[in-house]
Amino acid sequence: MFDADRPTPLSAGSILPACGATLAVLGAGIALYNRITVPRLPGTPAPVHEPITVCIPARNEADRLPDLIADLRAQVGVPELSVRILDDASTDDTTAAARAAIAGDPRFTLSRTESGPPPGWTGKAAACARLTTAVTAPVLVFLDADVRLAPTALAAAVGTLRARGAALVSPWPLQLAGSVAEAVVQPLLCWSWASTLPITAAERSPRPSTAVACGQFLVFDHAHYRAVGGHAAVAGNRTEDLELARILRRAGYPTALVAAGPLTRTRMYRGAAELDAGYTRWLWSAYGGTVAGGAAVGLLSTLVYVAPPAAALLGKGRVRRTGSIGWLAAVASRLLARSIETGGSLDRTDFLAALAHPLSVGAYLLLWVRSHRAMRRGTVRWKDRPLR
Repeated sequence: MFDADRPTPLSAGSILPACGATLAVLGAGIALYNRITVPRLPGTPAPVHEPITVCIPARNEADRLPDLIADLRAQVGVPELSVRILDDASTDDTTAAARAAIAGDPRFTLSRTESGPPPGWTGKAAACARLTTAVTAPVLVFLDADVRLAPTALAAAVGTLRARGAALVSPWPLQLAGSVAEAVVQPLLCWSWASTLPITAAERSPRPSTAVACGQFLVFDHAHYRAVGGHAAVAGNRTEDLELARILRRAGYPTALVAAGPLTRTRMYRGAAELDAGYTRWLWSAYGGTVAGGAAVGLLSTLVYVAPPAAALLGKGRVRRTGSIGWLAAVASRLLARSIETGGSLDRTDFLAALAHPLSVGAYLLLWVRSHRAMRRGTVRWKDRPLR
């Protein structure tokens, strides 16, 4: 006898959760592959005996930069290290804080610019280009001021660059969170590639779209960096790190991603307000910078990571079981991605954030909408500087 309360195999209420769950399981499989295969920075690297220049663009970083300077002064295995820091027209005490932290260390050069970026340039790209002027070292490293380094981190990263024969190595830092908003959103950075792209396979591909990079920590073979035009080639790009990796791939040069936690870590944003401002400044440029591209990603994300949990909570019978499988697969992919960052250890916050993955996806989509709206209205700002 026909049961009106039981969903038929072809009903939308069963098809959508089933499709979403299938894709979520696939994502978990990719995350597992990456957890097993993505290489890590070695904890005890061999010394590096070639010159290395570290470049640090800093705007309003008086409270973060001194800790990074202390970490750089404590690096071992890099006897020919030099560090360049540019205070990019800060409105706080960045220069004074940096000078005090340097404490006369001759390896450090500190400068300041009072002018904003030239027309068509982002502030970070312009600062990075200025920092590389007259640099001759064969290895060029870019670090954000909020990155923290273990004493062997630079030697490990440069050694990996040379061992891999790469033009660029991007060590992926452990992303720290100090608030609920950060714990919900920040793990999506690693999860977004860990659950969609088999990294070691992708690195054998010449396709630029398969390149992944994190601008917080970039290690370049200097000759290859110059060959593709350096930061001048990505002057106006909001995601200059990813675009540089793609340009290198397009030119036939290999790039590599390595897990760097716990040798390097960062708290990218501090609190909900800073996180909101940080994502608003660039998220509009994702997915080709088009509303159509972002909307397509939003619909797919809703299908895969919202529909199954909704079915698990609200559905009955087979629909509920299918939705539960999809939700658990999403949780698994989040935890696997997080363990790539941490090196294996997970805490209570990681598990709670993974269970709240549908909320994470919703928050991310809301940030994307806010970013597009702010860009259309011309109200995007970052660190007291308007972005156009």
